[in-house]
Amino acid sequence: MTDLHPACFLALVLLTACSPGVASRDRTTVTSPVEKSATTAALSDEKESYIIGAGDQLQVFVYDAPQLSSEVPVRPDGRISTPLAPEMVAAGKTPGTLAQDISERLKEYVKDPNVTVIVRTFVGPFNRQVRVIGEATQPQAIPYRDHMTVLDTMIMVKGLTRFAAGNRAFILRNTTQGQEHIPVRLADLLKDGDIGQNVEVQPGDTLVIPQTWF
Repeated sequence: MTDLHPACFLALVLLTACSPGVASRDRTTVTSPVEKSATTAALSDEKESYIIGAGDQLQVFVYDAPQLSSEVPVRPDGRISTPLAPEMVAAGKTPGTLAQDISERLKEYVKDPNVTVIVRTFVGPFNRQVRVIGEATQPQAIPYRDHMTVLDTMIMVKGLTRFAAGNRAFILRNTTQGQEHIPVRLADLLKDGDIGQNVEVQPGDTLVIPQTWF
């Protein structure tokens, strides 16, 4: 075999080290099964974070047993009644947990029941609601979401009635020091665009909208 000149040999080594195939392989990141499982679990936990509350409307599917499927409201006592599984406690549970509980109850009548619970109408647990009462077009309890503001609640309740004294509205908030009274000038916010009145609400708040004085 013909011997390579030392200079040629060195050039060949450098060329091989800098080739795109080697560099590409060095940059390749492989996700381990453990990391993938952790990511999947985190996403699953996020989806399961919703807690059922009184007033929610639930769709209960029992696969291969349509006669046992139903759409039911969560009563004020936090319970639901479905075929062969009456008086089930639903409030305070995630949809996945409730589905498991219904499955356990149905095992007395159905072999390997496969149950899914879907929340059709969201209200949430009482302490995670924001209630709007008084002269709103559609007074109601609204499920709280992060960074919700007064304007968000007014959109949900379709604004003020013609008899509303919007600038005399206030938020009632329970704190460790007692009940707090927070004035909100809704008319200035909705009609004049005074964004300074668009304060954040908190879970459990009640927005009170008085009637105007004649």
